[in-house]
Amino acid sequence: MKKNKSLTLLIVIAVLVLLASSVVSSVFYTVKPNEYAVVRQFGKIVSINDTPGLKIKIPVIQTVEKISKEIILYDIPESDVITKDKKSMVVDSYVLWHVTDSSAYIRSLNAVRGRAEERIDAAVYNAIKNTISSMNQEEVIAARGDVLTSKITAEAGSEITAYGIEIVTAQIKTLSLPSDNQNAVYERMISERQNIAAGYIASGNAEAQKIKNETDKQVELMLAEANKEAAIKIAEGEEEYMKILKDAYNSEEKAAFYEYIRGLDALRVSLTGSGKKTIILDKDNELVKILTGQE
Repeated sequence: MKKNKSLTLLIVIAVLVLLASSVVSSVFYTVKPNEYAVVRQFGKIVSINDTPGLKIKIPVIQTVEKISKEIILYDIPESDVITKDKKSMVVDSYVLWHVTDSSAYIRSLNAVRGRAEERIDAAVYNAIKNTISSMNQEEVIAARGDVLTSKITAEAGSEITAYGIEIVTAQIKTLSLPSDNQNAVYERMISERQNIAAGYIASGNAEAQKIKNETDKQVELMLAEANKEAAIKIAEGEEEYMKILKDAYNSEEKAAFYEYIRGLDALRVSLTGSGKKTIILDKDNELVKILTGQE
C-alpha cells in the first residue's frame, strides 16, 4: 500500500513538473545574439525582438519564429554571359548575404531561405550580365576584381533590398572563356601584345636614331669649332714666328748670329749617330773657319 502511494506521488510530481515546464516555455522565450525573434498573434506579426535575453509572450495565443542574423554563403552556379563585343564568357561566383529586415523577409518570402537564394541568384546574374555586357572582352579580362565586385554588388543589392535582404558582397570566383574558343582568344591576345611590343620597339629605335643624329650633329659642330680655334692658334703662332724671324733679321749682326746658331744646330744634327760622318762645307763657310781655327 505504501509503495502504491509513493508511486502515485512520483507520478503527480512528474506531471506537475511537465506542466510547469510547459507553462514556462509557453510564457518565456530567449533571443540569441545571432537571431531575430518574430512574435505572431493569430498569424499576424506583433513584435520583433533582436536584443539578446529572456522575453515574455502570451501563452497559446502568441507564437515565436526565429530567423538567423548570420551572414550566409551562397555559391551561385556557373553561367554564360556575353561581352559588349559579342564574346562569350563563363562566370562562376558566390554571394555573402544576410537578413536585415525580418518583417519584410517574412512578408515577401515567408522566411524561406530557398526562395531568398532564388531571388539572389536572379539579381546577381542580372548584375553580372549588365556589367559584363557593357565592357569588351579585353576590358573584362584586364579589369581588377574589386572593380567588378563593387559594380555587381551595388546593382544586385539595390534589386534585392525589398526582400529584407542585404548582399554583403557578390564576388566572381573565376571568369573564363568557353573551352571551344580559349586557344583562339589567347593566340589573338598574344599576337596583339606582340604587335604592341613591336610598336614600342620601333618607336624606341626611331627616338634612339633621332638622338644619335642630334648627337652626331653636335659633335660635328664641336669639331668644326675646335678646328677653327686650332687654325686661329696656328695662324697666331705662325704670325708670332714670322715676327720673331723679322726681329732676328732686322740688323746685320743679328742675322749673322742667327745664321751662326742655325749652322751649329745643323752641324750637331749631322754628327749625331754612330759611324763615320763626312761633312762637305764651302771654304768660306763660317763653320769651316770655326773648325779650322781661322779668324
